[in-house]
Amino acid sequence: MWDFIQDEILGMKWLNRLIGSMLNACGLDTESKLGGSLQFFIYDTIKIMLLLSFLIFVITYIQSYFPPERTKKILGRFHGIGANCIAALLGTVTPFCSCSSIPLFMGFTSAGLPLGVTFSFLISSPMVDLGSLVLLMSIFGWKVAVIYVIVGLVIAVSGGTLIEKLHLEDQVEDFIRNGRSMDTPQNELTKRDRLKYAWEQVAVTAKKVLPYVIVGVGIGAVIHNWIPQEWIVRVLGTGNPFGVILAAICGIPMYADIFGCIPIAEALVAKGAKLGVVLAFLMGVITLSLPSMIMLKKAIKPKLLGIFIAICTVGIILVGYFFNLIQNYIL
Repeated sequence: MWDFIQDEILGMKWLNRLIGSMLNACGLDTESKLGGSLQFFIYDTIKIMLLLSFLIFVITYIQSYFPPERTKKILGRFHGIGANCIAALLGTVTPFCSCSSIPLFMGFTSAGLPLGVTFSFLISSPMVDLGSLVLLMSIFGWKVAVIYVIVGLVIAVSGGTLIEKLHLEDQVEDFIRNGRSMDTPQNELTKRDRLKYAWEQVAVTAKKVLPYVIVGVGIGAVIHNWIPQEWIVRVLGTGNPFGVILAAICGIPMYADIFGCIPIAEALVAKGAKLGVVLAFLMGVITLSLPSMIMLKKAIKPKLLGIFIAICTVGIILVGYFFNLIQNYIL
């Protein structure tokens, strides 16, 4: 039963077979480089957009029960590492990219929440969400997905706790530290209102994400069918002990979300890249993208920004090597 769910529902292998049959019926050999690339592109684009739409609907519906004011009240009830754990868990049901999380981080900080708690949220929000869980599960299986989420939450909690222990409150810009977030009353939404809001967010977010998905799937199709496997193995496989570090550093300047990165990750693993290397690249892109760091620089001072980047980078590299060690046991 689980294999059926994994392959036919989450992985949509039936869709891949259907597209292959249609291309063959049109006279295109899917075993060729061109035919294989086209099959990969059509299949992955449709699959990701279908999963994306479903996930956005579910996550947005859940989010409707956790407006910022309610989230602040929930976080305010906890203290110490428990607060960091709750903040990291709440980050899993927030927007998909780091740029979307930064305004929420600023609002929480202005509201007087502990700095370490807000950073646990900031790390968790782009790195670990329901979207990453389902998408990773659809491609790499439930073991990889669950372990990825667990280690991501560990990074978020550990990073936030460390920042709290360093007492870096003076490294937050004054306009945020001295600001006061006003609680605005929230009208109780009806179930119909929540459903309508969720469908609207599906349309808006899918339109926004589609270009990244197309670019990501296109890159994945080229890697999958045109780049020789020995090249990938030499640079990102067992032949390069520094592959994890290289992948994490290369991922940082990019800006994408997990929906655009997953096809690239899928193609790299299929070509022989180590799983830890690919996941390090994935986490670097979605957690420490250059645009999000530029936005964050407006809210915190260089010392705190540098510590935040260092914590995330070290965590990502350690996670990469960890997955390299256990790859044979979980794939």
